[in-house]
Amino acid sequence: MLDLMPDTATSVTLDPRWGTLTRREAGDFFYSVKSTGVYCRPGCASRLPRPENVGFYATCEAAEMAGFRACKRCRPREDSVRTKPAEMIADICRFIEGAEETPPLADMAARAGLSPHHFHRRFKAVTGLTPKAYADAHRAEKVREGLTAGEAVTAALYEAGYGSSSRFYERSDAILGMTPKAFQTGGAGDIRFAVGQCSLGAVLVAQSDKGICAITLGDDAGALVRDLQDRFPKANLIGADAAFEQTVARVVGLIDQGQMLDLPLDIRGTAFQQRVWQALRAIPAGETRSYAEVAQMIGAPAAVRAVAGACAANALAIAIPCHRVVRTDGALSGYRWGVDRKRALLLKEGQNV
Repeated sequence: MLDLMPDTATSVTLDPRWGTLTRREAGDFFYSVKSTGVYCRPGCASRLPRPENVGFYATCEAAEMAGFRACKRCRPREDSVRTKPAEMIADICRFIEGAEETPPLADMAARAGLSPHHFHRRFKAVTGLTPKAYADAHRAEKVREGLTAGEAVTAALYEAGYGSSSRFYERSDAILGMTPKAFQTGGAGDIRFAVGQCSLGAVLVAQSDKGICAITLGDDAGALVRDLQDRFPKANLIGADAAFEQTVARVVGLIDQGQMLDLPLDIRGTAFQQRVWQALRAIPAGETRSYAEVAQMIGAPAAVRAVAGACAANALAIAIPCHRVVRTDGALSGYRWGVDRKRALLLKEGQNV
């Protein structure tokens, strides 16, 4: 049945549901608009109707029996996101991925049947990213796929939905970890490297023209070199000279004596990975954080698995101290260079592990 006839503006504005509608919040009712002939969820992003044109309904069926059709923006006939939040977020993610350009927040919220504020908060709680950050990450991944497949840089950018190549180039280091051309050519350029020995075994140190781009640990020096070749398949790898040996010695000092490493770093990773790595560098020596705490530090409390993935992708051992991240119960978990090395590093820093 019709809950409130759209007869006078006063009767509508005195109804508490009018406030919900004007705030674009979720609600357990629907409203019709006489001037357009449609009915919507209260969080619909369409233009706010005049109160004298509004009627309130408890169900979609009641609105349709009164002659109104479902809004194509907020799609009131679909399952309420309040009962299926994960499905709603998944639907919005597919909506973002299928759009040529990042949809406006209002359109995403309307599709979800929520106000922009509530939608933004719920999306971040589920994915660990804001809708914009998710869209940016998806576009960046499309660029990587295009460049890896051999597309021209400009074509890859426009195919991924970047309307301006200049804006992408301004942020290419944060998005790709390098310029698009360097990414496409496998990190081509000169990289000097050397393998030394430290208390944790073999250590490989590599440096680009921007700074230290790899510090890796292992038992087999040859395996470390092969890993570097795989990471930079088209780079011109140059064996160490006497000056670079001094750089390796400074890295060994960082590992064995906890000395400061005052060398520039060439940190290559996605925007999310770099957020995680920046947070790791803020953890003082002698302290640890859980993966969940790191997720909180970067403002993405639901992204615990993604944080763990970023730790695993870190190629700058010690300089980016992913060894200081532990499980919530304090137990040691996976470490790219082995849990025994993680334990040894924490013991050197005074942790009882």
